[in-house]
Amino acid sequence: MDKFFEVLNAVDAFVWGPFFLIPLLLGTGLWLTIRLTGIQFRKLGPALHLALLKRDEGAGESTEGTQPLDDTIEGDISHYQALTTALAATVGVGNIAGVATAIHIGGPGAVFWMWVTGLVGMASKYSEAFLAVRFRTKDAKGEMSGGPQYYLEHVTKVKWLGRALAIAFAIFAIIASFGIGNLTQANSVATQLEASFGVNPWMTGLFMAALTGIVLLGGVKSIGRVTSAFVPIMIILYVGASLIVLGLYATKIPAALALIFHDAFTGTAATGGFVGSTFMMVLQYGVARGIFSNESGMGSAAIAAAAARTREPVRQGLVSMTQTFIDTIIVVSMTALVIVVTGAWTVTDADGQTLDGSPLTAQAFNIGFPGGQGHFVVAISLVFFAFSTVLGWAYYGERCVQRLFGLKAVTVYRLLFAIVVFVGCITELKVAWTLADVTNGLMALPNLIGLILASGLIARETRAYLKRDPKLQESQ
Repeated sequence: MDKFFEVLNAVDAFVWGPFFLIPLLLGTGLWLTIRLTGIQFRKLGPALHLALLKRDEGAGESTEGTQPLDDTIEGDISHYQALTTALAATVGVGNIAGVATAIHIGGPGAVFWMWVTGLVGMASKYSEAFLAVRFRTKDAKGEMSGGPQYYLEHVTKVKWLGRALAIAFAIFAIIASFGIGNLTQANSVATQLEASFGVNPWMTGLFMAALTGIVLLGGVKSIGRVTSAFVPIMIILYVGASLIVLGLYATKIPAALALIFHDAFTGTAATGGFVGSTFMMVLQYGVARGIFSNESGMGSAAIAAAAARTREPVRQGLVSMTQTFIDTIIVVSMTALVIVVTGAWTVTDADGQTLDGSPLTAQAFNIGFPGGQGHFVVAISLVFFAFSTVLGWAYYGERCVQRLFGLKAVTVYRLLFAIVVFVGCITELKVAWTLADVTNGLMALPNLIGLILASGLIARETRAYLKRDPKLQESQ
């Protein structure tokens, strides 16, 4: 088993090393940003309006001299529900534990590269959602199915290559759904509830497995209803608690930001219990934890986007790119700033070791929160974040199972997924996080290749639509 761990760690180091996935992720995001002339910056305002204020599109919406831009005749859930389903899968343990790990190993400068990954990743997320709606299909139940497991077949005229990319993505996504989307999340919930409230992991496992199964039986509409109800609440509560700490430490925020920007290019010197980091460590862990948090370039969120009630790929692309903005620029920033301004990242435990993962975030909130009870904020947030991720990834996985094995296999997948939730709660998972990292990278690879190949189509059709839609045109 030790040999297996050693090999897996070596694979993880290569996949997320400086010469493979990191330049491909950043390069693809930058390339799409250029091709789309910075759409994530130019259209962020209208995108947020579509995502948060206009929850569904009106039938027959049109302007004089044009045909209806969106008649909502196809799709299973609203723009808003597609966004919250994707946010449910994205805003998870990575926003609490992943940010802390990046800072623990790379220092405060890693946060800068998480931001960069998010900002250029918004163009990748836009492109994924665009293609998901552009090439989605109806299944035998009349529901919309789309995502990289479908659109990758259309990104090249070489049919065997497109099909190979689509199948590879589907396989890796199914594996990832049991790793990043299930085992690691369930285990985090059980561990946190036991540490903070003394809840037996078996009880947590039984409850989570049953609740997951009940929600999954209702399909994407059920998932959409659940996530649209509690995802905004969980984000607002966590951000609100973070703002309380930052308000109390307001005078230290400028210095924290200066440290983040400075160390992003120099590494971090040893200070307190922190042993120091090099520039490559800062870059590697910033990007790796950034993509783990916002999933831009992985293609996963495109699966939820494909279910949106819309006939316009551009609109759903705009809505979907706000997911990365909310996840990285808002939620990740809250966690990172609380950790840095409180100095928790330099604090050591009884054994003289600096804290890592959710314990580091909990320590930061304990230091900064009135009464020293901030760990309860982290505990409750982590439970909601992780469970929402389980629901979102369950949908991603079942859509990929359907693509490979048909509708009949979906029921089997749902049952197995619920069982694995229980297993994750009661099992020690030394290898799960590393396996999640590897499958994330393997998922992203075929999708990134597809985005590069389809960049011309995405840019051309985006320009054409923006010229037709006066409401989006006004903000140009």
